[in-house]
Formats: sequence, structure tokens, C-alpha cells
Amino acid sequence: MLQTKTLSGLRLAYTDTGETDRPAIVLMHGWGCTHETLATIERTAREAGYRVVAVDFPGFGASEEPAEVWGVEQYTRQIEELIDSLGLEAPTLLGHSFGGRVGILYASRRPVGKLILVDAAGIKPHRSLSYYVKVYSFKAMKRLMYLRYGREEAERRLDARRAKAGSSDYAAASPMMRRILSKVVNEDLTSRLPLIKAPTLLLWGEADTATPIADARKMERLIPDAGLVSWPGAGHYSFLDAPLPFRSVLTSFLKS
Repeated sequence: MLQTKTLSGLRLAYTDTGETDRPAIVLMHGWGCTHETLATIERTAREAGYRVVAVDFPGFGASEEPAEVWGVEQYTRQIEELIDSLGLEAPTLLGHSFGGRVGILYASRRPVGKLILVDAAGIKPHRSLSYYVKVYSFKAMKRLMYLRYGREEAERRLDARRAKAGSSDYAAASPMMRRILSKVVNEDLTSRLPLIKAPTLLLWGEADTATPIADARKMERLIPDAGLVSWPGAGHYSFLDAPLPFRSVLTSFLKS
């Protein structure tokens, strides 16, 4: 059953199985998803003996959309406030895709029991020269449109162009969430990885094109106590593409 708390000035929706005598795990979904996307992982964690807290990040599900452009820092700070308000001490964190960004930043500065990164974002991708030409051309056009149309009308026109040219996640988002997505995808958390002290499990689809397996290998090298398990043919949702082996590995790690 969904519950809500106002944290960092926004209403955050979450579920909590509430067993205070169990170790806790916090599940954090990917961009464009909700806590329900991780339902199979929630069942696995409960069967492994965990109290499960699953969030809807601001801008998704039943949670309130930010009124300003948030970055990974603001999302992480809200999760810190939630964990503190629930009295959870060094919980295990599991983050899929965008949720992995929050997991990386949180675990790099606060104690966690374990960290599980599932097809996680956080490594800034290598960009080609054509990408930078496109970016700086867009910035120049933006300045010209501000001068010609004014800020409000220029932003409306720019949002329409971004939606047409961008990813499906970008096109489906509101204007504010598009701006947030543009910010968070360019945040590189590589420097935070060596600061993670918790045992870390990386679970990956080898056919993942959104967060490629090369990212997982880099995370494995840089996180001091990390191990990688991957599955051929599985994509960005490895927990859905390889459900049985994923469940087996996750259960073993949670119980270890």
C-alpha cells in the first residue's frame, strides 16, 4: 500500500512492508518507471528475509514532480531524508538504471549494508565529435531564440524540438522532467565509485544498449569490493530478461 511523506519540499510516495525486526532494503527504479517495475525484485527480497521499501522518485508514479531542475544530488538527498525518517540504519540499496545513480552517490558518502546496481547509470558515455557539434549548435540556436521570442516562448519551442529529436524517455516526459533528464544523464559519478565501501553486486544484461556492459566492468574495477554477474542476450531490464538466474544470484547475495 502506498504511503507518502513530504521530504525536500516534495511529496514522495513509497511502499514499506514494515517488518522492523528484519534488515531493510530500499528499491529505486529507473527513469520513466515506478516502484511497480521492480515488483519481482521486491518479492525476491521479501522471501530472502528483508523489509522492503520501494520508492516512486519525484516526477514518477504517485510522487510529486519537482518545481525546479533537480540533479542526482537532490534525488539522493530526498532518499537520505526518507531513510532517516524511517529509522533505517545502514540499509541495503538496490538501484536500477537511474536509481543506480542515486545508489552510487548515497553509498559513496553514507553507510549502507550492501549495494546492488542493476544495469545502472552513472558513467558518462564517450561522446563523438558530431555529438559536441550538435550540442553547441543547439546552444547557439537557444540563445538566438531567447533574443527573438523571449524566454517562455523560446522554451516552448525548444521543448518541442527536443521531444522530436530525443529518446523515447525524453519524448514521454513533461517539460520539467525533460530538463531534469538532460541534467542527470550528463552527471558523471565515476569519481564517487572508489569511495563506496560496502560490498557491491553488479547485475547486468550483456545486450544492454542504454548502460552498456563496459560501464559495469568499469564500475567493477573502481568500486573496492565489487563483483559483476551478467547474462548474454539480456538487455537493460536484466531482471525481466533473465528472471530465474537473476533471482538466484540476488537471493544468494542478500543472504550472504
